Formats: sequence, structure tokens, C-alpha cells
Amino acid sequence: MTAAINIRYLGLQEYEPLWRRMQSFTLQRNANTVDEIWVTEHPPVLTLGLNGKPEHILNAGKIPVIQVDRGGQVTYHGPGQLVIYTLLDLNRLGIGVRELISNIEQAIIATLALHKLKASSRADAPGVYIDGAKIAALGLRIKKGCSYHGLSLNLDMDLSPFLGINPCGYEGMDVCQLSDFKEKINFSLITDQLLTQLLANLGYTMPDSETGTRYDKLQTYNRHTR
Repeated sequence: MTAAINIRYLGLQEYEPLWRRMQSFTLQRNANTVDEIWVTEHPPVLTLGLNGKPEHILNAGKIPVIQVDRGGQVTYHGPGQLVIYTLLDLNRLGIGVRELISNIEQAIIATLALHKLKASSRADAPGVYIDGAKIAALGLRIKKGCSYHGLSLNLDMDLSPFLGINPCGYEGMDVCQLSDFKEKINFSLITDQLLTQLLANLGYTMPDSETGTRYDKLQTYNRHTR
């Protein structure tokens, strides 16, 4: 039996309208709705999780703050950060939330390994770290057995807004990005590498990567299940 997943390349998107689209997609889906992964970037924005504590926002400056319905505390999104939203039916995939988180973390770790970087996860703080500095954040919401929100991976961005928050609720946590370790960052290549790892972890097969930036495009990949 074959299941499918749609990958949407959305380019730079304002955070709140896209979040509302995720909510609407999840609320309207049924057992036959094809899963989707959305690839995007956001203009500068701080998002505070469902039970997030405002005191973790030390100095937002002119950056908008949006209270959202994912788990976790506060994080920053901005241009140069790869954001991937996972709109998945976990019941159909046969996995739980913890396994999904692990699949995402391991996909990021494997992608960074392709660039000769040793990264790891932490049991007490979801995300991915290099030498204790956070390079990727995770935040999910599960509704009707389906996930939305997802991950952000710092590639080549202005990290200074992280100084105005306690990242993910941890005071003094260091934050890093791929450009700290590599001189040239190919956003499209890293996107393909991460999607390849993530889809493989979820049981999908992705065709050979294309070159160039791919936006406003829908691609469908297949998942073979027993």
C-alpha cells in the first residue's frame, strides 16, 4: 500500500497568516487528507508557546511577539533561518509525539553531519545543539492525532534578536548557526538534504535533489506501508 505526502515550498511568509493556515488545514483534514510539509522563512518575529512565560522575553525591541498554540517557550524566526512545518497524521504513520520529535532531531543531526559537524539532542530540551549552543528549535501541536508547527534551523541569519530572549526558556543559552562553521551556505541544498533525511525517517522516498531555489511549488512523494 502506498501513502503520499505533499511538500510545499512557500518562500518568505508572514508568520501569523501561515500559522492560521496550519490550524485551518489541521481542523479541516480527515482520515484521507494527504500529509504535507511546508518549507518557508519568516520576517523577524518572536513566538511564545501556549504555556510560554512572558518573562522569557527580555527585550523584544521592535520585533512583533505572537502568542501561538505550539509547545515550548519563546523563540525567534527571521530571514536566513530554514523553517519546516510538519502537518502529519501520526495515527496513520503509526508513531507518537516522542518518536516524531526524535525523527526530526535525528534528521537535523544527520544533515549537519553531511557538513562535518557533530550535533546532538538533549533529553531535557528538545532541539539540536553543537557544543552546547542551540542551532535548531522544535515546537509542535497535536490536534485530532495530527501534528502541525515543526522545526527551525539557523543557517545564515542575524542572531542578535536571540539576545533579547531566553531561548526556549533557558537563561543564558547560546545560539549558533551553520554560517558560524561554514563560509558558504547553500540554502536550497541544505533544504533538500534535511527533507531527504526527514522523509527517510518517516518512511518516504524522495527523488534526486533538484538544483536552484524552489518556491510556490508542490511536489508529492510516496510512502510504502505494509
